[in-house]
Amino acid sequence: MKKVIVLFYFAFLGLVACSDDKDKDPVIQDPTKPTGAFNVQRMGNFIDQNGAGSSGTASLGIDSQNQEFLEFGSGFNTALATGTVTVFLSTSDAFMADPGNGNPDLLALGVVRSAGINYFPIPQGTSTEKYSHVILWCGSVGIPFGNAPLN
Repeated sequence: MKKVIVLFYFAFLGLVACSDDKDKDPVIQDPTKPTGAFNVQRMGNFIDQNGAGSSGTASLGIDSQNQEFLEFGSGFNTALATGTVTVFLSTSDAFMADPGNGNPDLLALGVVRSAGINYFPIPQGTSTEKYSHVILWCGSVGIPFGNAPLN
C-alpha cells in the first residue's frame, strides 16, 4: 500500500510541476509610469522661484509604447509642505491662467507627491510641441515655486 501512495504522490507532483502557465495572472503595467525604455526628447533644469527650493530636471519623452510622459529626475526637489504644488506645461515661464478660454497656454498634469523621480502621463492626442516650460504652481498661496525651460 505504501508503494501505491508514494507512486501516486510522485505522479501528482509531476502533474503539478508540468502544468502549463495559461492560468497565471497577467502582468499589469502601471499606466502612470513608462513602459520599457524612456527616450528623452526635451529637457531642462528647474529655476527656483519664491524661495521654494525647486531644483532638478524635467524631461519630456516617450516610452516603448509611444506614450508621452513628463519625468522629474532623481534630483528633483521643491517645497511640498502645502500639498498643492501642481505641475503644468506652459507656453512661457509665467503662469498665466485664462479660465475664460480654457487655459490654452497651460496643460495641467497633476500634483507633485514627493521629491525625486515623478512621472506625469501626457493625455493621448495632446501635442506638446507648443509648450516650452514646466511650471510648479502652488495653488494654496497662488505663487510659482519654479519653472524649467524645455530645450
